[in-house]
Amino acid sequence: MTATRIRTKPGFTCEIINGILDIKPLANFAKNQARSMMIKRAEKMGVPWRDNVEKLRQHDWEAELEKVKNPNLIYPDYYLRSFHAYDQGNLSWDAALEVESAAYAVHAKIWEDEGINGDTKLRENYNDFLQEQIKTPLKDIVDIGCGIGMSTFALQETYPEAQITGVDLSPYFLAVAQYRAQEHNYKMNWVHEAGEKTNLPNASFDLVSSFLTFHELTQKAAKEIIMEARRLVRPNGYLAIMDMNPDSETFKKMPPYILTLLKSTEPYLDRYFCLNITDAFRQAGFEEPTIATISPRHRGIIAKAR
Repeated sequence: MTATRIRTKPGFTCEIINGILDIKPLANFAKNQARSMMIKRAEKMGVPWRDNVEKLRQHDWEAELEKVKNPNLIYPDYYLRSFHAYDQGNLSWDAALEVESAAYAVHAKIWEDEGINGDTKLRENYNDFLQEQIKTPLKDIVDIGCGIGMSTFALQETYPEAQITGVDLSPYFLAVAQYRAQEHNYKMNWVHEAGEKTNLPNASFDLVSSFLTFHELTQKAAKEIIMEARRLVRPNGYLAIMDMNPDSETFKKMPPYILTLLKSTEPYLDRYFCLNITDAFRQAGFEEPTIATISPRHRGIIAKAR
């Protein structure tokens, strides 16, 4: 499927929502409501959110943090703000220890018959998409915006012979990713860097993948990551992205109050919805991307380097 409609600026509803969220007490109320709704919804569906987090808190995370943290990293300004109802955004233990439960909760209603297995199906669908589009063996893969490694582990299961590297701006997320990798006996590289400047070697990967990261980026950062991906891929290498689909019926029909709650936890969502992803791929030096439906509200995008 090829996208046919490109938005170039936020619509009237987005402007109203942004105005509401510029009022700090209203923004805080929206964030707290969104968070409360998510936790209640998760536990109602059988995800023991608070119990899971309490168990994780028993681990010595500071020791894990020291193993992965890059003390010289300067965080980009766009990253130093509230995400997902956390005041410190992704730079906190609360965010890192809750993200797995949140993923199960958020993706549980994508398909009516999947429930909390919706997250697993979403990742499987994306990796099926990769295998349909890439017919050559993959030796080296980098997962940009890898978070706590859920997308990275799914890639490893799909490509067991590949060496996989995860890159993320949050050392807290990477600490959890490293801990989970050890549990699964996965041997992966974890890199604490920005996706737009990974400091990894030129032409060192067959595939650059990014799963549910681009909706958390400014347009400038998104374009820079696509340019960085072009630098990282080998000749005939690929860039693949899985993220929300701005043209899905789910988002078109979403009530304004739900959009307000969503935008309160995703500050750059409207900018992502307006990004001309096809042009960004072309300008970075990739072929015309293939865009396909991954779920009722997500899309996969893939292109080979020119």
